[in-house]
Amino acid sequence: MLKKIILSVIIAFSIFSGRSQDQKINIVIIGAHPDDCDIDAGGTAILLAQLGHRVMFISTTNGDAGHFNKRGVLLAQIRRSEAEEAGKRMGITYKVLDNHDGLLMPDLNLRLQLIRLIREWRADVVIGPRPYDYHPDHRNTAIAIQDAAYLVIVPNIAPETPALKKNPVFLYTEDGFTKPNRFSPDIVIDISSVYERKIYGIAAHKSQFFEWLPWISGQLDSVPKTEADRLKWLAGKRKGSISKEMREGLSKWYGKKAEQAKYAEAFEICEYGLYPNDDKIKQLFPIFGK
Repeated sequence: MLKKIILSVIIAFSIFSGRSQDQKINIVIIGAHPDDCDIDAGGTAILLAQLGHRVMFISTTNGDAGHFNKRGVLLAQIRRSEAEEAGKRMGITYKVLDNHDGLLMPDLNLRLQLIRLIREWRADVVIGPRPYDYHPDHRNTAIAIQDAAYLVIVPNIAPETPALKKNPVFLYTEDGFTKPNRFSPDIVIDISSVYERKIYGIAAHKSQFFEWLPWISGQLDSVPKTEADRLKWLAGKRKGSISKEMREGLSKWYGKKAEQAKYAEAFEICEYGLYPNDDKIKQLFPIFGK
């Protein structure tokens, strides 16, 4: 009899909490341009997707300004196609919003777009940039995410899309800006095992990594011609480094295995969403135990 009562309590708690231990995690990663999510969190997305969790990338603009000799509708079509290919390579869903590149504002329209998408995905975790950045699209994307953070659980806002029952955990992606505050690596993910796949994923954005970015840095003539050479070239430029603070974070989450990490991605907890303790973080990032 006692066993039946305990079992009933466990089942009731699972229903009330809305999540069983085996239920998949829903993650939304938001960037300003097609390729931003890939750079900032591509490895983490791949690791989670490999375990069967649901990951969606959102680009708040269509990228129609990021090139030196292509523009407008044609460029937007190219970048949407590249994003779709990147999504296939990484095993995630890629959503590109039809807002103009370089002209993004954190207005009501963008806020509502994000609220609806976060709700539709039933997000447990939402990841995006901090509001300190050289690019106005990056800053304004961050502001729009912050403005949506609480409102995703308010039923009377965008009522046509049912509100979430609980607030997701909101996280910031890593950056190197120091004012007004430095980035804090609260969560650090070892992506060494999927680093090459991440490079393969971001390489789908050909117009950016092999045309626009090399052109703007005066290195267009140095871009290799073959795909294999381009992947090696891109990997060399995108390997990054693991800071002392990130290494300490890896040690916290991986123990002795942290010493083997060659590549990592880090995230800072945003105070506007659900603030997780360490146990909650491990639940939302089950890759720590893999």
